[in-house]
Amino acid sequence: MWTRLNILLLVALMLSALALVRQTYEGRRLFADLERAKSEARKLEADVHRLQAEREGEATNLRVDQLARERLQMRSITPALTLNAMPAAASAAASGVRP
Repeated sequence: MWTRLNILLLVALMLSALALVRQTYEGRRLFADLERAKSEARKLEADVHRLQAEREGEATNLRVDQLARERLQMRSITPALTLNAMPAAASAAASGVRP
């Protein structure tokens, strides 16, 4: 009877030891995954800060003005351009002539 009890306790001890080893391994694996995720989050934060700095640099008034002149062939407004920009019907109505 004591032999059976000893064998049963030995089996329970072995199962408990295996469960402990498995839990320890799982905990270490999860910790490694957590550290990897934290590292990735730090990299993404650095990218966000870098991209925000780039966006602020690209959106300066001087840069926007330069791009408008080069790519869109825009130019500064002058009184001559504003006086000649009236549509023909509005111009005729302003002078009293019917279209």
